[in-house]
Amino acid sequence: MRKGQNPVKQLQTVSKPQRVTVAVLNHIPFLDGFYAQMLDVLQLSLSTLRQNAGLDFDLLVYDNGSCKQARDFLLAEYEKGNIQSLILSDRNMGKGGAWNVMLQAAPGEIIAYADNDVFYHPGWLRESVKVLETYPNVGMVTSRPFHTKPELYSADLDWARKTPEASVERGFFIDRDWMREFWLSVGRSEEEIALDQAVEDVRLTYKGLVTYCGASHWQFLAWKKVLQEFLPIDLSRPLGQVLKLDEMINQQGYLRLMTAQPFTMNLSNSVELPSNEPTSAAAQPRTRKRLADFPVVKSPLMRLYNAIFKLYYDDKKR
Repeated sequence: MRKGQNPVKQLQTVSKPQRVTVAVLNHIPFLDGFYAQMLDVLQLSLSTLRQNAGLDFDLLVYDNGSCKQARDFLLAEYEKGNIQSLILSDRNMGKGGAWNVMLQAAPGEIIAYADNDVFYHPGWLRESVKVLETYPNVGMVTSRPFHTKPELYSADLDWARKTPEASVERGFFIDRDWMREFWLSVGRSEEEIALDQAVEDVRLTYKGLVTYCGASHWQFLAWKKVLQEFLPIDLSRPLGQVLKLDEMINQQGYLRLMTAQPFTMNLSNSVELPSNEPTSAAAQPRTRKRLADFPVVKSPLMRLYNAIFKLYYDDKKR
């Protein structure tokens, strides 16, 4: 039997969420091997995210079955008020499973999604929202220019051809050092990078705002109402199918754009920031190149690592 009245009924107002929800997906299964520095990477990522946004936002973190140390850190950040919404999963639901929860749970009108290894430069959120609000029918905005698959931004070119206010230019506009450092951060070889450097950039200008064609699922901004059209997403493996969202957004005619300047960087599994990145007070100094970083040594070691990783963590073998 109820005793007394619930005092919440007396409240006349409730807190409203910020217009933007930054949604970060975290997965750190253990702190060894490939993941040895990942807790430091996560801490640096969240720190630069907050310090350099340039706009107000709420932070939502979805933890995808991480180890106790990572969960404890996130819980401490939540208690400090640095995280507004924290979702803990007791297992790795894969990227698709996490997206289906977090992208629908985010309360903001705009969702700024990112993996847990992104480094943020000053103004990253402010400048990215500017693109989202200036261009029409936008599906994704990534806060860094680099080359992506042309078949995934065909909607950009179709729109530009039909829009008198929009201009398209092809040439070498993006600083090649920016792109080289990005590709190195995601493990591309020097041969692959050299081929990419020879590819022309596709630059758009609309209402005086310059962007580049393409976007990427590792970090992007989107209108929540647009993302709802593609949820739930069926990605049966943790990695390997994540281009599906990029494909669907382009197929539906939405623009996929990148900012003209690099406002984000992929740290991967190290807190070392490339020397050619724009400077930031939160950046870490570059360390001396190790023997293991030279291609003749790194290549066979990485092949061995990949074989071991597949042996223990490839879901197809279970």
